[in-house]
Amino acid sequence: MVVQQSLKNKAITGMLWNSIDKIAVQGIAFVIGIILARILMPADYGLIGMLAIFIAFSDIFIVSGFSMALIQKKDRTDVDYSTVFYFNLIVSVLCYILVFLGAPLIAQFFNAPQLINLARVSFLIIIINALSIVQQTRLTINLDFKSQALIALVSVVVSGIIGLFMAYRGFGVWSLVAQMLTAAMIRVILLFYYNKWLPLPIFSFSSFKKLFHFSSKVLGAGIIATVGNNLHSLIIGKVFAERSLGFYTKAKQYPDILSGTITSILQGVTFPILTSLQGERDRLLTVYVRLMRMIVFFVIPSMTLMILLSEPFVRLLLTEKWLPIVPLMQWMCLARIFTPIAGLNLNVINAVGRSDLFLLLDAIKFPILLASAVIALPFGLTALVIGIFLCNMIGFFINAYYPGKLFGFGAFRQIKEMWRVICATLIMTAVVYVSIIFLPSDLLKLLVGVPLGGGSYLLAAYLLKIEEISEVKSITKSIIMRLSGAS
Repeated sequence: MVVQQSLKNKAITGMLWNSIDKIAVQGIAFVIGIILARILMPADYGLIGMLAIFIAFSDIFIVSGFSMALIQKKDRTDVDYSTVFYFNLIVSVLCYILVFLGAPLIAQFFNAPQLINLARVSFLIIIINALSIVQQTRLTINLDFKSQALIALVSVVVSGIIGLFMAYRGFGVWSLVAQMLTAAMIRVILLFYYNKWLPLPIFSFSSFKKLFHFSSKVLGAGIIATVGNNLHSLIIGKVFAERSLGFYTKAKQYPDILSGTITSILQGVTFPILTSLQGERDRLLTVYVRLMRMIVFFVIPSMTLMILLSEPFVRLLLTEKWLPIVPLMQWMCLARIFTPIAGLNLNVINAVGRSDLFLLLDAIKFPILLASAVIALPFGLTALVIGIFLCNMIGFFINAYYPGKLFGFGAFRQIKEMWRVICATLIMTAVVYVSIIFLPSDLLKLLVGVPLGGGSYLLAAYLLKIEEISEVKSITKSIIMRLSGAS
């Protein structure tokens, strides 16, 4: 009982600081992003979207699943940390040299000559990020989300100010590059400061081999997932104009922020906790099911509300030039309902050390994603995004297969756990749609729609006796008590 209470206390403390990190940081980034979007043009975001593809590929080779391997390993040592640190650094330098030399080919592929200099400067983030991986992992293992929250907050504020200043001064796409690099550099500096850890002058091949046994499967899955996640950006950047990729990038951004924030708050804390329970099947399953219910409780209504309010949101905050993203954004919201649920299913597989299954599931999903992109391409940008939604829906059933085999908690049981939340969301949808359809201005629609949506959903959830209402109350009470005690 004492152990269970201690675990709950760690989860609540971690969730508190992880919430501050994600909500505050994403909130500030959200505001800065809106101001930048009003100043800059869609083509600027399209250019950054082209470069983001190659940064993502480089990052997956640098990380190589070692972060998860360190978290999953119970008897980790300073030798393990140091080995991973040097591996990350060496691979990052090699990746940077490769993409630096390949910048002209990247520019030629996208038919955008300005990408040569943009790429060579932007890709410095590959080396900068490599320095932060082990430091970030150490804080996560120690459940030190307070330090992570403070680091993220400082980096997003300072880099945001620099990006806004440069945008107002007419630097265009370079303001986005400066914002990205500044945030990464500040993050590395503060991670070293808070960790008080430096790598030993040692690289252990024995340690590397043991960690790589787990991480190699995560690396394989990461490569497949990164190709899948960036496949559409690559196609849009090549086939359509920079402006179209800018629309796609921005349409993804806001659903990703909302879905990702909720997921990160719950999952960021729980992977190390799930890992600590890998030898206790019953407790692991209990935590897993509760997490699933909690994610569904927040994600489904949040994404639905964003769909309902997407048009007034875009027109009012981003201006008319961004209106083409509305249907793309709505389909992406539907797609992102499945993302955190599928992510939790993969998380629990990794937590019990089955990275081989993690790799297998991603390998199964990739041909489906590729086929949808090929079929949808002739029909335009919206068809490509609808294809992403369909793939995410299919991916949910695929990702839920092994949790069903291992724990008896497969797709249909998971859907059964969601039905009350779906009913409450449908009630919220009807209330919000009827209430805002006749309102004369976008500002009124947002001011009325957001609180009305939240209030009607919580009321419906209470009437339908959704258990997470009590759980949210309990967690909120614990957080308030901790904050009161801290003050």
